[in-house]
Amino acid sequence: MLIVTTENVPGYRVTSVKGQVYGLVVRSRGLAGNLMAGLRSLAGGEISEYTQLLEEARRHAVDRMVKNAALMQANAVVMMRFDSSEIGQTMSEIVAYGTAVVIEPAA
Repeated sequence: MLIVTTENVPGYRVTSVKGQVYGLVVRSRGLAGNLMAGLRSLAGGEISEYTQLLEEARRHAVDRMVKNAALMQANAVVMMRFDSSEIGQTMSEIVAYGTAVVIEPAA
C-alpha cells in the first residue's frame, strides 16, 4: 500500500475516495523502563527507552491504518499524518491517519 503525506501522488490519479482512515496505539513503558528513563533524564540527552517505545508505536499505528485502508478496499493513503498525546504520566497515544483512496497510473 502506498502511503504519502502529500495530497497527490505524482504519476497517479485518484479514482475513488474511500474516506478517513486511522490506526491507533496506546503504549506504556513498564516500571523498569520508567525507572531507567528517569535515571537517564537526570544526566540529560536522549532517553533511548522512550525513543524505542515511540518508534514501535508509530510503526504499529501505521500498520493498523494500512489494515483499515485495505478493509475499505483502498490501495493508497494520502495526506497521512501522525498525532500523539499523553494519557496520565505513563501512557502515550499515537494515531496515524489520512485519507484512504484508490489510485491508478495516469494515462
